[in-house]
Amino acid sequence: MDLNAKLDFNVVAVDQGEMVNLLLEIAAPGLEGGRRRDPARLQVVLDRSGSMAGGQLVTALQAIDSLIGRLGPDDVFGLVVFDDHVDVAVPSGPVRDGSAIRQVLHQIYPGRTTNLSGGLLRGIQECARTAGDRASTLVLLSDGHANRGVTDHRQLADFAAGAGGDRITISTIGIGAGYDEDLLEAISRGASGNSHFAENGDEAGAHLASEVEGLLEQVAQAVSLTVRPEGSVSQVRLFNDLSVSQIDGGFMVELGELVADENRKLLFEIDVPDIATLGPAQVCEIELRWVDTATMESKLATIPVNVNVVPGDQAAGRVRDAEVETELTFQTVQRAKQQATDDIARGDYDSARRRMTSSSHRLRGMNRNRMSPENISEFEQEQRFLEQRMDQLGSDPNRTRKSMKSDFIRKHRRRGRGPSGRE
Repeated sequence: MDLNAKLDFNVVAVDQGEMVNLLLEIAAPGLEGGRRRDPARLQVVLDRSGSMAGGQLVTALQAIDSLIGRLGPDDVFGLVVFDDHVDVAVPSGPVRDGSAIRQVLHQIYPGRTTNLSGGLLRGIQECARTAGDRASTLVLLSDGHANRGVTDHRQLADFAAGAGGDRITISTIGIGAGYDEDLLEAISRGASGNSHFAENGDEAGAHLASEVEGLLEQVAQAVSLTVRPEGSVSQVRLFNDLSVSQIDGGFMVELGELVADENRKLLFEIDVPDIATLGPAQVCEIELRWVDTATMESKLATIPVNVNVVPGDQAAGRVRDAEVETELTFQTVQRAKQQATDDIARGDYDSARRRMTSSSHRLRGMNRNRMSPENISEFEQEQRFLEQRMDQLGSDPNRTRKSMKSDFIRKHRRRGRGPSGRE
């Protein structure tokens, strides 16, 4: 695993405190010798309530049938289905030839109301029962709101966070326009997973397939990042939308799993204090811990982050690093997108439109000469996305909000690029 840290300003003026931005890139290695050795552990929790009867349940079951063909005989799979009742349709265990699982899929039909909490908790229990000390992935598919059992968002998010502490990553797939995007986001955020928006059953199947693809290509599990400010540095803040746990001397961020060749990006703000001594000064230390899936050994990489303290006249001529500036602009737009979704939820469509318009102008105003071709393409795609959402806002604000929230999560929380298609 490679760590690369880059500051927007690596020189600061003596005796002059300021805030600098740090871009941290985590590059995962490629797969060696074919498929990873540790069996995949996948638990699907499927909503079979009455609202899924319009073809969405059939399509979801077909997607599950398809992914069974991609899992190996030693991979572990389980299926929990729920409406107002919860059933363990397929107890978590080895896939074998998949025939027994497929027979069960043909016997699942739509039911009644939505006991989402019961399905989620039962799925977590099944993961824990067979995973032992190994990491596992749970994917929750639903098209509705939790209206039976526990319905409080915070409680359900706490359930997910507890699962995350047990090395269970939870991703969610919301289908159609009727699901509770805030709830599914809270669940996935608590357990370091993805949160997808699917217009229909076919898109839900594609998202489920992407989760399985990432699962089979994992090269690192239980990835966590510890940040320890040095000396008199008052604060280091994470810019990305990830859960942060305070620990002695700093904070820790759970990153979940990394797939082969994935490049994850994290952005930090560092409050550099007044430093009276010229020369290099360490402002924080970053530790990356993970479990290598090939050997199941725990690994550690450490990198110090330093600034160079120079006289004020030298600092006055500095130029902001183009790569960090580009990422900061992109992530600032993502924050504005999240704020716009809150505006839409309140019915303040004018405010949401202003945020999207301002963000589009900000993207357009960046100096393309200082950007890589990849970043230029990314900015242009982001502009088109904002323009399309602005066009959609007047006619379908509900879908606009779901699409923007899902896009925000993908680009702000799980920010990176890799062959798994997660970015």
